[in-house]
Amino acid sequence: MSELRSSPVAVLPETRAPWLLAEADLKASVGGRLSRVDHDRLSYSRDMWPLGLMLIRQGRSPTPPDFVAWPGTEAEVAALLGVARARKIPVIPFGAGSGVCGGTWAVEGGVAIDCKRFDAIGEVDSERRSVEVGAGVVGETLERRLNAHGWTLGHFPSSIYMSTVGGWLAARSAGQLSSRYGKIEDMVLSVRAVTGAGQLVQTPERPFRGPDLAQLLIGSEGTLALFTSARLRVHRLPEARAFGAFDFRSVADGLEAIRQLFRAGLRPAVTRLYDPFDTALVGNEGHHGGAKAVPPSRRTTLDKQVLPALWRVLAPQAFALTGLLNKASGLLKKSRLILMFEGERQRGVEELAAAEAICSNLSGQNRGPQPGEHWLAGRYDVSFRMSKVIEGGAWADTMEVAAPWDKVLEVYQAVRQAVSPHAFVLCHFSHAYLEGCSLYFSFVSSAGDERAQQTRYETMWKVALSAAVRAGANVSHHHGVGVLKARALQDSLGEGRQALKSLKALFDPDGIMNPGKLGL
Repeated sequence: MSELRSSPVAVLPETRAPWLLAEADLKASVGGRLSRVDHDRLSYSRDMWPLGLMLIRQGRSPTPPDFVAWPGTEAEVAALLGVARARKIPVIPFGAGSGVCGGTWAVEGGVAIDCKRFDAIGEVDSERRSVEVGAGVVGETLERRLNAHGWTLGHFPSSIYMSTVGGWLAARSAGQLSSRYGKIEDMVLSVRAVTGAGQLVQTPERPFRGPDLAQLLIGSEGTLALFTSARLRVHRLPEARAFGAFDFRSVADGLEAIRQLFRAGLRPAVTRLYDPFDTALVGNEGHHGGAKAVPPSRRTTLDKQVLPALWRVLAPQAFALTGLLNKASGLLKKSRLILMFEGERQRGVEELAAAEAICSNLSGQNRGPQPGEHWLAGRYDVSFRMSKVIEGGAWADTMEVAAPWDKVLEVYQAVRQAVSPHAFVLCHFSHAYLEGCSLYFSFVSSAGDERAQQTRYETMWKVALSAAVRAGANVSHHHGVGVLKARALQDSLGEGRQALKSLKALFDPDGIMNPGKLGL
């Protein structure tokens, strides 16, 4: 990560001279919707990777794109890629910029292609239970449109207010209800995309015989093609929801409960097990009703100025004492499991009763529906709370991996031990399967100055990924790979690296599509 280039925000690097010669052709390809003014280039220079936020606090910026383009048709995308191929100009597909792994960073400059003009939402085909959606549609807009007609996609990532369908496809996104509805790749019936060779690809609609080309493109993070639309499976809005919450004596007991739930054939829409410190936080909020997060646009003077000023003084000192904080959290033992079933009313009641029996046999204490109801009411608030950590001069980040059941506890313990000297560690377990589940770590820390912050941050990520992979986890579950995890992915692929490189050569023969991501 330290090898990534950056520049002072006030003095962005000039657009590369050889590529200036292509400016007129690039502009013509997208009907004039091309810019190289600094404020546009700066806006598209980063996503929500905390490293980029650190650079901004230092008065610096990741390497910006040389141009920003806003195509509105597949023909315009193909034409732009034709110009880029001729000049060997990199192109970076850009959705809403909510990624946290540097997946849209212009590490070699080039053209950032904003896809939000692909914003059409078709009518729901009630017979086929599907809908055609443009890659630039923001998730919350799509879900609201579907709900108005009695449907749901069932895809609820924490970034739903600030992520697009194309971004979901690129990163193999998972939503909070994935245990019932699946991840985004499970919802896709077909996709339309323009490859790095400028060819429009429309995959056959599932089910069909033969290899599924859509599944090769989903998760490729813009290194093979740019998505323009997808046909997605939809569901009728659920008739009812049933909530349950159970406190276990340990993380191990809670994990065993989840394993038994899924082995018994139960499929709760929400399955979230909090480790002891996260449980203490969740339990406190559930008891008192919770401190509602306030969006920036609705903050008072107290919210905007007084509290942030106090936070800037206190937070760095507190989070710098990571060793003491982690030891203190180690004194806690109780872990809380939250479940939510949804669908037909009677079925939800029966499934919750079956889950209660399994949890009771493992000495889980029934806490009733309130903790689950409270979680659902504030499930997106964490996005606003995380910003307060950044405002306070500290940093916060998350790492999601997945592991089989016989490795999950080992991964949890290994990552906690490795990261504890560098950051305060919390974790919850979700996105469960028959075979295992996802571990979603949260890291919070601080250091003396911005450069020291960056050094600690990079060290933390190095030891965290290394510990997770050594203990049996994969590199990523749903946030993608981007630049952050590129080396770890390549190391984990083994001989599979050659297959990935072959796909790159086939779909992107000139190597212009989103360089540096996935290690390509």
